[in-house]
Amino acid sequence: MKIQFYGAAEEVTGSCMLISVGKRRILLDCGLFQGSKTDEARNSQPFPFNPAHIDAVILSHAHIDHSGRLPLLMKSGFKGPIYTHRASRELCNILLQDSAYLNEKDAEIENRKRQRKGLKKIEPLYTQQDAKKVIRKCKGLEYGEMTELYPEIKFQLRDAGHILGSSIVEIWLTEAGQCKKITFSGDLGHADIPILRNPEIIKESDWVIMETTYGDRCHRPLTETIDEIGKVIHEACADGGNILIPAFAVGRTQEILYLFAKHYSQWQLAKWNIFLDSPMAISTTDIYLKFKDLYDAETLQLMNNKSFTDILPKLHLSRTPAQSMQLNKIKSGAIIIAGSGMCTGGRIKHHLKHNIWDRACHLMIVGFQAQGTTGRALVDGAQKIRLWGETVNVAANIHTIGGLSAHADQHGLFSWYSNFKNAPKLILVHGEVKAMDGFTQFIANKNMTKTLTARYAGEINLLN
Repeated sequence: MKIQFYGAAEEVTGSCMLISVGKRRILLDCGLFQGSKTDEARNSQPFPFNPAHIDAVILSHAHIDHSGRLPLLMKSGFKGPIYTHRASRELCNILLQDSAYLNEKDAEIENRKRQRKGLKKIEPLYTQQDAKKVIRKCKGLEYGEMTELYPEIKFQLRDAGHILGSSIVEIWLTEAGQCKKITFSGDLGHADIPILRNPEIIKESDWVIMETTYGDRCHRPLTETIDEIGKVIHEACADGGNILIPAFAVGRTQEILYLFAKHYSQWQLAKWNIFLDSPMAISTTDIYLKFKDLYDAETLQLMNNKSFTDILPKLHLSRTPAQSMQLNKIKSGAIIIAGSGMCTGGRIKHHLKHNIWDRACHLMIVGFQAQGTTGRALVDGAQKIRLWGETVNVAANIHTIGGLSAHADQHGLFSWYSNFKNAPKLILVHGEVKAMDGFTQFIANKNMTKTLTARYAGEINLLN
């Protein structure tokens, strides 16, 4: 009975863990490595195990750093079932199709260059057809639904409160007459974020595998974030320009719409036309509306079986490229929410081209911006950015809005873990080294439990 780590080990992407019990092999997650070109090149490398020997996959949630290598797993010989929450199954359909489309486009662009040089064409990492095959293998479950995979393995999903359908995974393993319970946190939600319920409390386990994305820091209070958003909207109204919001399609966009609805009068949003300019975010929002049974009580009361267009009278959905291009003619009074969340692609780049040089424009950064992205350059105070080979001056007002993270911070992680009785052994995953070290020291100061840091290809005997 052992667990091996093949991703999200001293890093935050590529979540993938292999559990072995007797002759059975199951994976927890199978995500893409993201970041630099070197990081992403790892996705093309063969799996460090035989996919054909994997019996099943349990997927904690739909984010690509947890699900994005599933098409590759199937291409490499995996034929078993994939278990996830029913909402995650639907989100995976959107996210994996989008990931596949981007892979196909990248290969197409690269092959045009290769053709001019007389070089051999490359294949995309995977195709949209590959992504569809994954969805056909996915089995959607409810929270709290006990599933017996085999006599030696059973599991259930619990609400992680991170994005719609995100799950904590409780697994019971039996070998040589011994039974051990392992609890994988998945990505734990930040308590009291909009729309979703807080992560479920679990009290018993032998081992806890926990994410540590923000293991070394704490988020600012949500009340301060709300005040800051209101201030930005007020300033932008006085300046007479537009507000641009680059936002991730899954989770962050829906949270922004929720906050706009909740504070519609307070923020005087009747003065603005709000445009959701992202087909992917629109489709994701439709899925969020389909699973209202997963909302917290406050959101259920606010939504009252209505859609966002019902409770936001001046919300417009821009589905087509033609509708998106029309927005570039608007000089003031528009709030435009568009992807990508880090300004690396998508429709937001077009809106930056038409607005970022305008002193009356306000850009609201509402999510994490990785090093090397256009969004990060703007956060760091860049005076010029490059868009399609053109240098564009940055004169807009740049606002970095903290406090909207979908991940628990150091306090939230400890609070969730401290509910376990008898301080089970703790394995840290899904965090940069600095974050993991910070949380390790934090736990050490509490003198609560033995803490282990997952390392790539590292192995832990769960019977110890």
